[in-house]
Amino acid sequence: MSMSKRSVETLLDLVEIKLSSMQVLDREDARELALLENCRRDLLALRASLKGQKSTGKVVPYVCEGRTATRH
Repeated sequence: MSMSKRSVETLLDLVEIKLSSMQVLDREDARELALLENCRRDLLALRASLKGQKSTGKVVPYVCEGRTATRH
């Protein structure tokens, strides 16, 4: 999968909104919280890698849990 800078920012905003509104009441909620925190960390790393690039609308490959997505 490839993602634009705008998409990364949008997803990061959504994840942070979800994290701020979560109430952990059971193990399932705790797992979801951990998953969202990992997702936030990945998106922040991806955003940092995009920051140095010019705003050309290009997309970058996204690596998720040891798998590399390919460009189409």
